[in-house]
Amino acid sequence: MRTPNFDSDFSRTTDRLATDSNPYEPELGSLPNNDVSRADLQNVNKTGTTTIGLTTAEGVVIATDMRASLGGRFVSNKNVQKVEQIHPTGALTMVGSVGGAQSFISSLRAEVNLYEARRGENMSIDALATLAGNFARGGPFFAIHPILGGVDEEGSHVYSIDPAGGVMEDDYTVTGSGMQLAYGHLEQSYEEGLSNEEAMTIAARGIKSAVERDTGSGNGVFLCEITDEDVEIHGHNDFDDVL
Repeated sequence: MRTPNFDSDFSRTTDRLATDSNPYEPELGSLPNNDVSRADLQNVNKTGTTTIGLTTAEGVVIATDMRASLGGRFVSNKNVQKVEQIHPTGALTMVGSVGGAQSFISSLRAEVNLYEARRGENMSIDALATLAGNFARGGPFFAIHPILGGVDEEGSHVYSIDPAGGVMEDDYTVTGSGMQLAYGHLEQSYEEGLSNEEAMTIAARGIKSAVERDTGSGNGVFLCEITDEDVEIHGHNDFDDVL
């Protein structure tokens, strides 16, 4: 048998097989790495934020403020849409690091599209919540704490996804720097069986309560209405337009 030339394709293959315990296993990918330190995270563009998610008799309502800030001290943008559609009947809020949240949304949206293309059906909201938790726990998405809301065959769902990948479902939830202020309003106003219109008023009032005192929240409200048919998102700079 002819000895393969040094550094030929064949010789490199035989060298790899000699050190590979099982060459027939699939090659596994890896999550992207970076050299961002905890100190660097103090200077990234963050949304501050108050976001609210409510289940209703008709679907789900999500509300967010519209302000992006640098560490809650400087307003970097006054018209940020912090809720995005990621599923035919589901949406996710943007909380924390803007870059991390945008990457998180793009990744989830791509996975939902792939699931539909491969299986010919929509991903359930419960499965999407599990996927979101796995991404948050294992991916490079810094300082995010979004709300996932959606409607499927099982009904209306609202989930809080914490930065460590925890997934918690509830009738209503609030995340962001103004959450304590908004929760106080929701504890008094929320009840089962609300219509979407009633829930949008309650959610908008919750955002307004946070805006009054939280420096990281402000400049108006985005309202997202989710039904078993679609997702509609509208922004309002003046709370009087929705209250």
